[in-house]
Amino acid sequence: MQLRTLFNAFAFVAAALLLAGAKEAPPKPTLKIDPSPVADGKSGLVTSYASVVEPVQQAVVSVYSAKIVRQHLPPYFRQFFGDQERETREEGLGSGVIVSPDGYILTNNHVVEGADELNVALPDDREFKARVIGTDPKTDVAIIKIDAQNLPTVTLADSDKLRVGDVVFAIGNPLNVGQTVTMGIVSALGRKNLHLLDDVGGYENFIQTDAPINMGNSGGALVDAKGRLVGINSAIMSTTSGSMGIGFAVPVNLAANVMQSLIATGTVARGYLGVGVDPLTPELAEAMGKAALGKEFKGMVISTVTPDSPAAKAGLKQEDVIVAINDKPVDSLEVLRLIIAQTSPGTKVKVKYLRDGKPAEMEVMLTRLPDDSAAPNEFLTGVTVARVNDELRHTYRMPDEVDGLVVTEITDDSPFRGKFRPGMVIVQIDRLPADDVATVRAHLSPGIHFCLVWNRGGYRYISFKYGN
Repeated sequence: MQLRTLFNAFAFVAAALLLAGAKEAPPKPTLKIDPSPVADGKSGLVTSYASVVEPVQQAVVSVYSAKIVRQHLPPYFRQFFGDQERETREEGLGSGVIVSPDGYILTNNHVVEGADELNVALPDDREFKARVIGTDPKTDVAIIKIDAQNLPTVTLADSDKLRVGDVVFAIGNPLNVGQTVTMGIVSALGRKNLHLLDDVGGYENFIQTDAPINMGNSGGALVDAKGRLVGINSAIMSTTSGSMGIGFAVPVNLAANVMQSLIATGTVARGYLGVGVDPLTPELAEAMGKAALGKEFKGMVISTVTPDSPAAKAGLKQEDVIVAINDKPVDSLEVLRLIIAQTSPGTKVKVKYLRDGKPAEMEVMLTRLPDDSAAPNEFLTGVTVARVNDELRHTYRMPDEVDGLVVTEITDDSPFRGKFRPGMVIVQIDRLPADDVATVRAHLSPGIHFCLVWNRGGYRYISFKYGN
């Protein structure tokens, strides 16, 4: 009886101690939750651009390219294995922007150049085969098409109205991680002399932005804070192969102009004026007796007028100073080339100029830039040439007095590769002027020929064997 009492007492004490050590459950926290979007439109502050970029994202696609490269065995190995051919498949990645509901897509030329196969992946996971409608290496613009209807598209803005400091977004598929949106501002406008398109005599007029752009973004959209397309992302400047905040985009006005011409004709019809010009520096102005114009004056002095060109027919002369075209100031050769090139042949342009220090104005009817600059011909096996013109003179930095046929390309297997090189100008062949490809080729007969060429700032003779 005494033992049971002690046991009961022990149990009572243990229960009391257990209850004393137990804690009450803490009350649930009261959380303040706001399920509305970040940008509610009630405050004056912009806290999100989601509503701006979401519609655009549906119109930005990934472009996958494939190229079959065929290579022959080096000569040494052919004696053991024969003249075998090896094929390798090279794959590329870029982006593109749907600009019409029926499947036209703007992208870069370097995204699709040389591709044997193109595939386009939409944000909704649909995939399509694509075909190239046209390309323009001189602006790095290409237009491709997929067979689809009722596709989401972007709205095009007027890129001439962009300002440094405007907010922009770069949208594309960098490094194939999936569609990505980055944000920045317009860092600069009208970037020229970047030498990104020098090898094709291109027209540079890039928008510079610090919105991060990486490999795979090429051909993607650069849009403004209203979600309108202002540029096609094209290149970066970097020491690491990655983004350093210096990216470049083709202005949409330029891209759209090229696109419309490619869709309509398959080519790009550019205007042609027919003048050679130089900047009117203060020193040149003083030497030419134009010092009264002042050191702040900007313009381009005409050094040459091509016979029978639109400029010659309108009456422009050497030493005239071009100030503006269609009220756009002209202060560099690049600006002049770009304005003329973006104007359709058969269009009249208003040229403001100075003659003997007096302002004047005239209308000039532009013609088409000569086709031989866009489609040069083969002079010898693997040696492509074109007639010297203002565009090629600028590309290869030729003096005004140099004239003839400029070598624009030599294939790797050309038997004349050691004789000719790109940028070399064939002035004469066998003492005859090298005026056009057809005449020169008609003159060639089997045997040894010699040419007077201009190369690297000087003239010299070279000889070559033609035929058996």
